[in-house]
Parts: sequence; structure tokens; C-alpha cells
Amino acid sequence: MTTRAVVRLAVGDDAEAVATVRAVVAPYKVMSAAATRHLITVQSPKERFLPLVAEHEGEIVAWASAGINVWTSEPGQAHLSIYVHPDHRKQGIGSELAERLHQHLTEVGAVRVRTFVQPDGLEFARNLGYDGTRQMHFAGLDLTAALPEQPETPAGIELVALDSVDPRTAYTADTIASLDEPSDSPLDSVDYDQWLEEVWNSPSVDRSLSVGAMAGEELAAFTVVETAADRMWSGMTGTVPAYRGTGLAKLVKSVALRRAAAAGITSAYTSNDDENGPMLAVNNWLGYRRVQTELGLLKTL
Repeated sequence: MTTRAVVRLAVGDDAEAVATVRAVVAPYKVMSAAATRHLITVQSPKERFLPLVAEHEGEIVAWASAGINVWTSEPGQAHLSIYVHPDHRKQGIGSELAERLHQHLTEVGAVRVRTFVQPDGLEFARNLGYDGTRQMHFAGLDLTAALPEQPETPAGIELVALDSVDPRTAYTADTIASLDEPSDSPLDSVDYDQWLEEVWNSPSVDRSLSVGAMAGEELAAFTVVETAADRMWSGMTGTVPAYRGTGLAKLVKSVALRRAAAAGITSAYTSNDDENGPMLAVNNWLGYRRVQTELGLLKTL
């Protein structure tokens, strides 16, 4: 007889177990236990973030979360994610988590929800009323192998580690570069204090390995490196519009990967929306190879 899983609110001390479940379900998404704790415990009240876990015989076997996207000017936009350990699927856990999260989002005023699913989760999501065709490609790179030759640094550009960059300068570049990032809702309402707490001060971000291209006092391009043991994740790579087409994204990523390899990082992972052709081309040049494609879906509440 199978004992029914118990769904409850996630707390910071669940971080290690949640990170383990996430790593089993999606090994190409790099998130340490420290970063997971940060995700669970550090959220703006406006996000109305709800983190849940499901326990079976005292062991966490699923993780799910949902909240309001407060970084867009479009009201009522929300996000939802569910990770159920493969050994505990087809037992109603995902359905119960989805029901709890959808109820919560309805109560806090969400009108549209975005989720990403692996191909084998598409039928489950469709049955919940999700639809859409957006694709997010995930790719990995072996940093113990040779990287392509590093591009030349253009005149007037200085390469620096992000730990030497003023956070206000980094925030300005990040928010400008993100404005035309492929998405269903524009990232056009990013609060500085929230960005500072959730992004800049995240324990996953290694600013000494993250690289910026400075043009005088302006951060023209950057790549953020997030680490977990000997693995890294490209948190965000961006170039402000005035400097696009000059190869700076390729340059900062190339430098960051070399620095990460020298620091003992053995594998790197990244993701790109299917519509982001320029960054897909950069990652292909660097040697990234696709390991998974997730489907981006929407549901109207």
C-alpha cells in the first residue's frame, strides 16, 4: 500500500532536500542548497510567493512554487513550477501541488500563469489548461576540454570582474539589456532594492568569476556566473543596445568560462529562448551542446 504524500509549506531548512529533488528532475539546472534556501526565504511581499514541498514517509519527494511576476508592468502575470521525483510520479502529487498553487494565485489576483515543462510533462500540463509553443533550450559544456580561442578585446573596453563594479551600474545594464529579452511579458519594472537582494546578493552568484565589459564608466556587456560545487550556470548575459554587434557577449562569456575552469569548475550550463538567435549562436560557438528543451506554456485563470 502506498502512503499518501503530505503537502506543506516549504521552509529554509528544506533547502538541501529540495535541491536534491531539483537535481534529479532537471540536472541541467544548477542551483545549490544555499541558493535554494535563498529562493525559499528571500522574496518581496508583493510577489506573494508560495513555496511547497510534498513529503512521503518523512522524505521530500516534490517541490513546487508560484508567485506574481513583479518585474513587469503587466498586472496579474504569474509563474509556477513543479518538480516531482520520478519515483513518486503518477500518484497525484503533481495534481495536488498544482491545485494548491492555482488556488493561491487566483486569491492573490493573478490572471495569467507561465510554466515550463519537460516534454514528458506536456500532457499533464495540457490537462491543467496550459497551452503554448515557446521553447527554452538548455545546453551544457565540458570545461575540462579546450575552449575556442578568446576573441580580441575591442579598443576602449576594459574587462573586469563584477565584484569590482558598483551594483547600481550593474543594475542599470541588466535592466536595459533585459528589456527586449524574449518573454511573454516585458521585464520593464525591476525594483532596485529587490534586484539587489534577490540577484546581486544571491549566494549562488560568484561575482569574482562573473565578467563585465566596461566602456568608461558604463557597463556595456556582462555575464553572471552562478556556481554550485564544481558546476556553473550562466545566470544572465547581456549587452546594452549601443554596444550590440561588437562581439562583447561572446567575449565576456569566453573570459568567464576560462576563469571558471581555472577555479575548478568542470561543467557549465545555460539556457536560451528559441527566439534568441544571437545568444544561441554565441553558445554554439563556445561549444555548448543541447541537453534538454523545455516547453513554455501559459494558462489563463
